Amino acid sequence: MMMLKTLLITSLLGWVKCQESQSMTSEEKTVIRDQIIEMFDHAYGSYMKYAYPADELMPLSCRGRVRGLEPNRGDIDDSLGKFSLTLIDTLDTLVVLNKLDEFEDAVRKAVKDVRLDNDVVVSVFETNIRVLGGLLGAHVMADLLRQRGDRMQWYQDELLHMAKELGHRLLPAFNTTSGLPYPKVNLRYGVLNPLSRTGTESDTCTACAGTMILEFAALSRMSGESVFEEHARKAMDVLWDRRQRGSDLVGTVINIHNGEWVRRDSGVGAGIDSYYEYLMKAYILLGDNVFLERFNIHYSAIMKYISQPPLLLNVHMHNPTVSVRSWMDSLLAFFPGLQVLRGDLKPAIETHEMLYQVTKQHKFLPEAFTTEFRVHWGQHLLRPEFAESTYYLYKATGDPYYLRVGQSIVEKLNAYARVPCGFAAVQDVRTGAHEDRMDSFFLAEMFKYLYLLFSEKSQLPIDIDDYIFTTEAHLLPVSLSTTKPPCKSNITETVPVSQEEDLFTHSCPSTETLFPNNPSFAKTIRDSYKYLTGVGRAFRPLPVREIELPLHDNGMEPVEFLKSMGISLTPLNELSAGDTGNLKEHKGVYRVKLVAEVSQTAEEEVVPHVVQLISPPFLGRTVLTAGPAKFGMDLSKQEHGVKGSIVKASPYTACGPIDNTVELKGRIALALRGDCMFAAKARRLQEAGAIGIIFIDHREGSNSEETPLFQMVGDGDSTEDITLALVFLFSREGAVLTAALEEHHNVDVLLLPKERQLGHDKTEKHVGMNIKLRLAEEGELEEGAARGPTLEFVLEKDEVLLQEEELGEERQSQQQQQQFCAKATENDRTEPCSADSSQTPNSGPNTNP
Repeated sequence: MMMLKTLLITSLLGWVKCQESQSMTSEEKTVIRDQIIEMFDHAYGSYMKYAYPADELMPLSCRGRVRGLEPNRGDIDDSLGKFSLTLIDTLDTLVVLNKLDEFEDAVRKAVKDVRLDNDVVVSVFETNIRVLGGLLGAHVMADLLRQRGDRMQWYQDELLHMAKELGHRLLPAFNTTSGLPYPKVNLRYGVLNPLSRTGTESDTCTACAGTMILEFAALSRMSGESVFEEHARKAMDVLWDRRQRGSDLVGTVINIHNGEWVRRDSGVGAGIDSYYEYLMKAYILLGDNVFLERFNIHYSAIMKYISQPPLLLNVHMHNPTVSVRSWMDSLLAFFPGLQVLRGDLKPAIETHEMLYQVTKQHKFLPEAFTTEFRVHWGQHLLRPEFAESTYYLYKATGDPYYLRVGQSIVEKLNAYARVPCGFAAVQDVRTGAHEDRMDSFFLAEMFKYLYLLFSEKSQLPIDIDDYIFTTEAHLLPVSLSTTKPPCKSNITETVPVSQEEDLFTHSCPSTETLFPNNPSFAKTIRDSYKYLTGVGRAFRPLPVREIELPLHDNGMEPVEFLKSMGISLTPLNELSAGDTGNLKEHKGVYRVKLVAEVSQTAEEEVVPHVVQLISPPFLGRTVLTAGPAKFGMDLSKQEHGVKGSIVKASPYTACGPIDNTVELKGRIALALRGDCMFAAKARRLQEAGAIGIIFIDHREGSNSEETPLFQMVGDGDSTEDITLALVFLFSREGAVLTAALEEHHNVDVLLLPKERQLGHDKTEKHVGMNIKLRLAEEGELEEGAARGPTLEFVLEKDEVLLQEEELGEERQSQQQQQQFCAKATENDRTEPCSADSSQTPNSGPNTNP
């Protein structure tokens, strides 16, 4: 019967004759699935060999990342709680990949080794989704295997007890007047304890407060303690109540004490993403209609204001017709998967195809990219959201196109991220440089979605349809609402809100309704976006025409420059056609016209700035390349830059109240990137009296030689109130500056554009040029051509000579004239002059080329 179904499906998909939609054979899927298993073994095995019991693996250093022993990376490190993060996050992945022996061994290690009472400040959001979710998902799997009777017979709900302990350690974060949680908590001392080293934060992101309900509700229903679900529901209620009533949108950052919005930009990416996801999934997991009703109202607003297929833009929540930025972040790649759950497949297919085209262009999704699909932030952290949406779309459509997309993900991970000790994040997709990190979500999510994509239900050890994925891809049983009903206090009352309803407002999607005998439906939608970024565009024959090729004064030989543009030159007499009349038959062949003309071109670029150390013993000799900001003081308009002594901000991230305002007054502050926006740091330090800020990257090993400079941007709101000087140093350059401060204590620096640094000779700025060359008879000038700067080449019968003359008597005495010549041969090949070529008859000192 199974074989008959397979044949029927294969025949149905065979209707689509396009190469991209050809069915993938079961043998091919098996090969790819085995490849995914091998990749997982390499990643997980490397963690267990080189890193365990540390929280994460450092795949370039082949060792574990232990918080406090490695350089501080700011908010990134708030995921690390010295609780073997990667092990716990990976537990239920081991079951999905049918590694049941490894799962049992890993559970024993977690029960024996993991402690949850460490004196460390962690992110409430990250600890909830990764550790609490990981413990709950693993408990569900362990309990299932124990009930089957063939393994895990020793298991006595130890993981559930650990989850309950962790839940209680997170609860102090909810001790606010609004009910929104603090963003951080000390696992041992809570929030308000004098020893907690936290509790000063006033803001949290919408997703941080709104991504608790699945794990906390599951914990309440499994443990019988309603307090967890009560707090998570309260936080969801506050976010819903604080939505903008005119647009039904929410902002990105909210004050946890008074519920006022701090950042009012609204989108579906970073800062908001999983709030929307958890509204939909809370309905699926808990069966509570209030969550579905809220989701549908938000979703209508998203499709009205934010969705501009295939783009998903950020808008102002109070004025949603205004787009607040021209770039998108990679976290929004989850949204097509959520749209599949909603049943709205057309925009899901459109946005997913756009994302796929971006990956074709850059190998991976950059952390952020512009609406023109250029790189905005080049980092790629091996995020799984694109693979997640690919999985959902394949399950909804059955279109093998998405298997090919998954195959490309597997191939690129192996080709560009694999290293001897695991898989390394990509520091910049433009350079391919690696970063020494392998986040736990890579094992928790990426391998789950890829393995499931290429697996049939019969090949899995569990019925995957019985579970809902959390935002970290942990598995919670959808039977939870019926087998473990909520306490009475955990039922949220709602005031009915009128809304437009559609086919899927109160039902899950049905492929029978969506695709009535039309397997090519998804392809017809995709085709409109196939060449969105220009990559892979099919050739359309054009008539032969003359073109002008832009050449820039960049020191490259013209032919090499053309090669770098993907253009190859072939003499016309070598073309197989034999004459120019048949050039139309040759794809991409153009006749090139060469003329002489010089014109300046304007190219927008990031203007390099510097931090120049000017106090003894440096005296201006130490110069650090820095990036500028799009807000704050315009240093290019300050004749002498900004000078001052440097002082480290306290806290170093400048994301809370500043403790050392007296030391900072009239000085230049050093602040670590991370935890909050550049603009928020700038406002706090400006208020503290600083005259400038040097932001230092928290990404270990980053440097200006390997990573392109970028301009710091604001927070989406007006930044006109920020008037102090701002520059950005990568980690390696920042280390030079902080080391100087530690050694000499009093260090004066100068912030200014690179071209104005002290001791720097002012040289004429290179300009881009469009150079056109035309062969003409001697003395002939093209009719109508303007006389101006020209380059003139004279062809003698035997040789071509270009002599560079140095101006100025002093330079003539110091440098020999450089002469170049080439012999014109019958086949147009050139030969270099010999050492005494200057003595040839046509190359004497009186030669006038």
